[in-house]
Amino acid sequence: MNELYAGVYARNYGFKTIGLRYFNVFGPRQDPSGAYAAVIPKWTNSILENESIFINGDGETSRDFCFVANTVQMNILAATAEDKCKDEIYNVALGDRTSLNQLFQIIKSEIINLEHEYDKEPIYRDFRVGDVLHSLADINKAKLKLGYVEKIKIREGIQHSLQWYSKNKVEA
Repeated sequence: MNELYAGVYARNYGFKTIGLRYFNVFGPRQDPSGAYAAVIPKWTNSILENESIFINGDGETSRDFCFVANTVQMNILAATAEDKCKDEIYNVALGDRTSLNQLFQIIKSEIINLEHEYDKEPIYRDFRVGDVLHSLADINKAKLKLGYVEKIKIREGIQHSLQWYSKNKVEA
């Protein structure tokens, strides 16, 4: 809806805007509790508490996870963009898919690297009605027009996040 309003203001008042569509942003300080908690902080907290991890479906569903530092970079690029780059919508993402099975293995291996033990495997449940099977953002326009470079890939972003979560346990 905000994109429609931005278009109306652009046409009626000459107001230049940029729309940003965020894909699965993650990073330190995310709240792992609540019904809509993001999967990375939720799983991280569960592993640090030696609790089971639940995956809906077979674990091959995938998402385009974007570390918060990439998001900050994109916000700055959008805020300082030339007028010729405005009145556009850009995807804010990594431009890469990670399956839930891969994500679990990355988090588990990185937690073990932080000397936390975790030897459980995920518990698979039925797919949730309405779940999107695969999500992958096209970030080419952001690269070409704004100079966006996805600097922090998923594993490195998870490493940064896990360091924070292991030092600052959050009660779920």
